[in-house]
Parts: sequence; structure tokens; C-alpha cells
Amino acid sequence: MEIQDELKLGDKIFKSRLFIGTGKFSSPQDMKKAILSSESEIVTVALRRVELEKEDDDILSHIDRTKILLLPNTSGARDSEEAVRLARLARSLGAGEWVKLEVTPDPVYLLPDPIETLKAAEILVKEGFKVMPYINADPILCKRLEEVGCVSVMPLGSPIGSNRGLKTKANIEIIIAMSKIPVVVDAGLGEPSHAAEAMEMGADAVLVNTAIAIAKDPEKIALAFKYATIAGRLSFLNRGRSGSSGIKASASSPLTGFLNEESRHVS
Repeated sequence: MEIQDELKLGDKIFKSRLFIGTGKFSSPQDMKKAILSSESEIVTVALRRVELEKEDDDILSHIDRTKILLLPNTSGARDSEEAVRLARLARSLGAGEWVKLEVTPDPVYLLPDPIETLKAAEILVKEGFKVMPYINADPILCKRLEEVGCVSVMPLGSPIGSNRGLKTKANIEIIIAMSKIPVVVDAGLGEPSHAAEAMEMGADAVLVNTAIAIAKDPEKIALAFKYATIAGRLSFLNRGRSGSSGIKASASSPLTGFLNEESRHVS
């Protein structure tokens, strides 16, 4: 059964809501089989791992760029300056304007730097890049990134490569409810059921790398993630679930009568 449910990112339309990363595969051949099996239309590559000017690069030669959007990422950038430089380099070598923005100064947990990420996003958007930032599941940061013009936000489910699933579920629900741009759950999705759960919550897409790349059979696990993503999306669309489960904050201190805020109201 064909599902007429397209994903709009910037000025592009996609049928698949499963994005694939290219790291950690045992061979380029396994990576290619997994991408084909997943039917993903967006594939991320680390700029530090590929030579974009070489058509015979081991990774790039196994990706059909006539059917797949190559999404360079700035993995390894420690601050906004490095991230911007990597994005500019990728564009100069023909990778286009699309970039997955990653700023991870911590080499152990690879958690993104919110301040440097926002700073880099502001610069890159002004230069015409289609920016998709990888971030902590911070609803306020997501709104700031939306306001500066990012085409999506990519909050982590749990730390990169941990395969621990949606440890940030409550915050992702809030992000989905607040966002006017697509929300792509990125990092930590270790099982197809994790992808299905994210999609059932109302996420627009998911990105999976490690769980597929290190699997006993990456091709079959990629297929499982494909169907899990579709199942979760169908459940969300047809069960009428909202992105948020009605979560709202309740202040422990009065919000009125302080600093002339008597007229302030919280819905």
C-alpha cells in the first residue's frame, strides 16, 4: 500500500521519513545495501571522513546522488567557527546548501553545544544554507533555531551511538507541540521500536546510524527501521494523537504581584 504522506523540508519534498547515517559500517558495500533497503532519501556524511571532490571516494561512490540528498554534517566541530568553516568548504566542493549542523566540544559524550550551535546557525542561514541542527532536546533552543530560519530541528533521543532510545521523550513531546518546522529525532535510536515510538509521538522523521551499521545484518535491520518508521507514522496519523500529551508546567511560585506583573496570565 502506497502512503500519500510527504515530508517537506525547506523547498524539497521527500517520501521517506527515515534518514540514514554512514558511519561505523564494516564496508561501503554494507552501507549501500542498508541505504537501498531503507529506501532513505536523505543520507548524512561526516565532512571529515569524505573527499567531496573525488567521485571515487569509498563512501560517495556507493550513494546514488541522483536519488538521494547528501547531507554533509559538521561532526567534529568544537565551536561555531569550525562548523561554519566546514559547511563553507562542503559547499565550495559542490555539496550544495544543505548541512547538518553539529557542534560537539565534548569528546566523551558528544553532547551538542547549544550556544555555539545557535551562533553557527545564524551565520549559515544568512549565507543561504539549509540548516538542520543537531541539538539537545531543549524546546526553547528549538524555537530560537526556528526563528533564525533553520529548515528543521534535530533533538537527540539519547547520546550518539548509545542505542538507549527516547530518554528525552518528555522534552521531545514539547518540542513537537511547539515547533512550526519539522522535528527529526536524531541519535540514540537503537531499536526499530524506538523509531516507531518517535513517529507515534508526532516526530516528522528519524535519523538512524549506529543501530543499523553495527547490526549483524545491516540490510535487514535497515528494512526493519523502514517499516517501523512507516508504522509509527500511520499510527500517529490515524489515532489522532497530538505531539504533546498535554504536558504543561505548573509554577511553584506565584507569577503575579511581582515586579509589576499583575497583568501577566499563563494559559
